[in-house]
Amino acid sequence: MKRYRTRRPVGALLALTAAGGLLLTGCGGGDDAAQGAKDTAADSRGGGYAPAPDGPRGGTSTGEAGETGKNGDSREVAPDPDHLSTFALDVDTASYGYARRALSEGRLPDPSTVRPEEFVNSFRQDYDRPDGDGFTVSVDGARTDEEDWSLVRVGLATRAAEQRGERPSTALTFVIDVSGSMGEPGRLDLAQDSLATMTDQLRDDDSVALVTFSDEAETVLPMTRLGDHRGRVHDAIDSLEPTESTNLGAGVETGYDTAVEGRREGATNRVVLVSDALANTGDTDADTILERIADERREHGITLFGVGVGSDYGDALMERLADKGDGHTAYVSDAEDAREVFCEQLPRHIELTARDAKAQVAFDPETVAEYRLVGYDNRQVADEDFRDDRVDGGEVGPGHTVTALYAVRTRPGADGHLATATVRWLDPDNRTPHEESGDVETDALGDSVWEADRGLRVTATAAYFADALQSASSSASSDSSSSYDGDAGHGSLPGAPALGELAERAGFLAGRTEDEDVRRLAEAIGRANRLT
Repeated sequence: MKRYRTRRPVGALLALTAAGGLLLTGCGGGDDAAQGAKDTAADSRGGGYAPAPDGPRGGTSTGEAGETGKNGDSREVAPDPDHLSTFALDVDTASYGYARRALSEGRLPDPSTVRPEEFVNSFRQDYDRPDGDGFTVSVDGARTDEEDWSLVRVGLATRAAEQRGERPSTALTFVIDVSGSMGEPGRLDLAQDSLATMTDQLRDDDSVALVTFSDEAETVLPMTRLGDHRGRVHDAIDSLEPTESTNLGAGVETGYDTAVEGRREGATNRVVLVSDALANTGDTDADTILERIADERREHGITLFGVGVGSDYGDALMERLADKGDGHTAYVSDAEDAREVFCEQLPRHIELTARDAKAQVAFDPETVAEYRLVGYDNRQVADEDFRDDRVDGGEVGPGHTVTALYAVRTRPGADGHLATATVRWLDPDNRTPHEESGDVETDALGDSVWEADRGLRVTATAAYFADALQSASSSASSDSSSSYDGDAGHGSLPGAPALGELAERAGFLAGRTEDEDVRRLAEAIGRANRLT
């Protein structure tokens, strides 16, 4: 299968302006007005299929990057808004982890907790990586079993993660839920083991603080440079015991106070919240807690990494906390998850290579009749805000890949340009804006998604699984304007197989790839099939 990747000269990109008078500008750090615009950015919930307008592509061609069309447009193709799709990048994985936990306990996950983009982004991809900071953009796709429908994958990748000794020093403030509910096996005990293991892997010049909360919050360990003090950190971790209720608001407030007090210039400062996010005492108002996080992020640049635990889990609150804190979420259900999150994912989040990263995909109406972005419902951005750097995007570090999947219906006999995907981000140090783009043609669409390369097959399987869970767990009516609504017993995505067939395909893929993550995916699909 052919992939297309286009890299535009950075210097030329910085000179361009967008149509409609939006300037390609960066925001100065600490600008309250600019940050305030971020906090009020549009947060629309989508999910329906968008028809592409009839007729030729809108706008003008610029030929060379850096040349401007007669309408002042900086893009090679300046399409009408009706066939633009814009969203903030997201590398969360908590939704998939929590769904696996629910299925292992013999129940289907609540459909409101199923976010397809987090299923898709839970699996490693082999996209080309850039040599320096920023992204590469890869676009490919394949046909489904539904006539004229394809799955189109947009893959973004940052540079490989640096070796432990090459990254900046870090100051991590762990905010640990020690409420009574955390006494359940697989919650606090798992967090303690994981924190102990991670502490041994951190460098001597890294720092750690520890805050606990139940009905009240307490700083158990102030910011401590590891060096010769690892034993002190281990003692603090070992001393944690579950007690009383969950005052999440107090935990967040004390955690950020501790992080600010111990903030290290030149280091990467993070708050890591480990909780079941079931606030039941003290300040339980999500907006008040979120406001606190936004203030500290804005003033001190301290971001949040949320780690969810427990069979009863406040998924929606944890996701909102992490989004407001310019961070990410993951979910831990067993020792294998814990090692992945604390020893692999968290180190990747220590350093940032891109701030406020957004993607925009322009579909060609000459070849595309309609399309739908799979997931990213609460990460959507107004199309006109793509180049408005006051509008919040996602924060991404080295070693990450981000995948977005589209269901696309091509026009009968369509031939030629299909779509252009562009990612825009700000340099994490000086907030200079950068862009990178990639294109795909109709002849790059493989004959069958089930015969595509490993990465696309895994992506399709994960997306179909999430779609099936939403359909199986809820009979909510669809607000889609699509001509394709799915068949009974199947998901709503075009070409969606029944869960039994999907389990067989996932099992075959796991055997072919010998990939443990894919094996666990196949097991989860099998459990879901038995429950429906």
